[in-house]
Amino acid sequence: MYTEIVREYLRECKLPTIWCPGCGHGIVLGAVLRAVHRAGWNKNDTVLISGIGCAGRAPGYVDFNTLHTTHGRALTFATGIKLANPKLKVIVVMGDGDAAAIGGNHFIHAARRNIDITAIVFNNAIYGMTGGQYSPTTPFGAYASTTPFGNVEYDFDICELMKASGATFIARSVVSNPRQIENFVYKGLLHKGFSVIDVLTTCPTGYGRRNKLTDDGVKNIEYARSRVIPIEEWQNMSPEERRGRFPVGIFRDLEGRSEYTENYEQKIIPRAQNMGCEK
Repeated sequence: MYTEIVREYLRECKLPTIWCPGCGHGIVLGAVLRAVHRAGWNKNDTVLISGIGCAGRAPGYVDFNTLHTTHGRALTFATGIKLANPKLKVIVVMGDGDAAAIGGNHFIHAARRNIDITAIVFNNAIYGMTGGQYSPTTPFGAYASTTPFGNVEYDFDICELMKASGATFIARSVVSNPRQIENFVYKGLLHKGFSVIDVLTTCPTGYGRRNKLTDDGVKNIEYARSRVIPIEEWQNMSPEERRGRFPVGIFRDLEGRSEYTENYEQKIIPRAQNMGCEK
């Protein structure tokens, strides 16, 4: 049944994907498509937008309105689309570098505006497509093509960054738990406001090989699963117990905060029209 649901939303003429064997991105995309199906969204009213990178290839495979934009700019295009037609259902998929490095400023301000977009971060802690460079979420001490002696920078926590920036729905899951990913994305799709789902996924080729996990996809997924803790348990753990691990769950689900496109429609457009401006 799950396979049939996913196929309903795929452009099969574009398959197979370019993703490496064992890559977690296909698992995440499948969960996203099942969540869209659960939400009952019409394909013609749904827009999927991405930037550059491995996650950026996702729009090419799905039968929605799609846009493959420049690196780090997916949220700017998404904002323009949502403002032009607020009735559209807008989803943005980004890699960790796309979202938190070159696109970091747009990420912060989309959250601050609380625009009704669902942002899904395919967070594999590496620049997988462009050569295996370290990214803002590469763990301290981890190896990448640009950190051959281990990363000496501390990593971003996407969920904490979004909490500080004002996103009104924030959740994290892991590629080893596709049903949880689907549930969190589904909640994000239905949420009125800016929703973020940070999915810890795997890159056997760029990250796994360099960090002694081999390029075996199953071993990489098992490693990802070993690093996460339910948020309820996390809250009772000591800093030493938390080291090297991540909480998963829903971090924020805030209702009642006004949404950007509605504010614009109600407060800006009528005044502009009174001044003789076209909508």
